[in-house]
Amino acid sequence: MYIYELPEWPQFTCNRELLAEPLASVRHRQGRLTGRMEALGFSLRQEAVLQTLTADVLKSSEIEGEKLDAEQVRSSIARRLGIDIGALKPTDRNVEGVVEMMLDATRRYDERLDAERLYGWHAALFPTGRSGMTKIRVGAWRDDSTGPMEVVSGPLGRERVHFVAPQAGRLDEEMQAFLDWFNASTDIDPVLKAGLAHLWFVTIHPFDDGNGRIARTIADLALARSENSPQRFYSMSAQIRQERNAYYDILEQTQKGTMDATHWTEWFLGCLGRAIDGAQTTLGSVLAKARFWESVATIPLNDRQRLVLNRLLDGFEGKLTTSKHAKLAKCSQDTALRDILPLVERGILVRNPEGGRSTSYALAVTPQTASI
Repeated sequence: MYIYELPEWPQFTCNRELLAEPLASVRHRQGRLTGRMEALGFSLRQEAVLQTLTADVLKSSEIEGEKLDAEQVRSSIARRLGIDIGALKPTDRNVEGVVEMMLDATRRYDERLDAERLYGWHAALFPTGRSGMTKIRVGAWRDDSTGPMEVVSGPLGRERVHFVAPQAGRLDEEMQAFLDWFNASTDIDPVLKAGLAHLWFVTIHPFDDGNGRIARTIADLALARSENSPQRFYSMSAQIRQERNAYYDILEQTQKGTMDATHWTEWFLGCLGRAIDGAQTTLGSVLAKARFWESVATIPLNDRQRLVLNRLLDGFEGKLTTSKHAKLAKCSQDTALRDILPLVERGILVRNPEGGRSTSYALAVTPQTASI
């Protein structure tokens, strides 16, 4: 028997005394991080938000086995937030849809969540009306025409079934109850509400596909409400991606348990705390990057050089060569070499030991990541 089959459904309960200490700890870390980020300049906060949202979109999709192009995601978010990151990479509609959903949730966190808004998110996730090669119902609750909705994880052919969701005939009533609760004022702490909202929505699993991503987006919306701010400085999805096995384990255990969601909420608070702690590394790199640009402020650089240096500072994969510079900056290899050589002469770049056709370059000094 699953929890939605219990007579008490959907009246979740929690042991608030047991959760008081981990909740207080998370709330303290949440406020401390937000306070430190507010003390930074506007441009640094924007860079931090850009990094966080990029990670959130990428990792939430990875949990479902979908790998998006990181540069496309970053470009899409930067364009929508009006952040100048140099040349923007063209983005496909799948990336645009995921970014649109995430920004709608975090930018409009204080607005009502209703079925039409969820339908819009779902349609943005699946602009072609297909999940992979399979045609699905888009912008509407599932109808179970292909059989019961099973919640699974794992690669194709080796899927693990965690639970079977409620029948489609119950969805209108189930979702109305969920949305009424989510939009209502309650005495529950907003962070606890974020965790329960995630659990409740993913239990119902109202769509043919995309339920996990939408559940995590709803949690992000609730967390933004808990901070009364659209600015995101940590990624819950990135942390869940790291703990994916534990995530599915606790989800399965909870579905086969009682209406006492204490263990689920305890795990959610722990995961959230680790996400906030992990933000120290990500956001520390923003400060390190700022110090790098301060150190070269007196050196004349063209737009192409700035673009490529930014890519190196952001964690460029592989080694920088003239051909890669040319591709990034959309210039000839001769122009790329003319860009690179002055940077080597001024000690910004160093030539790696390999010579000839294998000649490559790296930053002379990688900025040290600072704790924020």
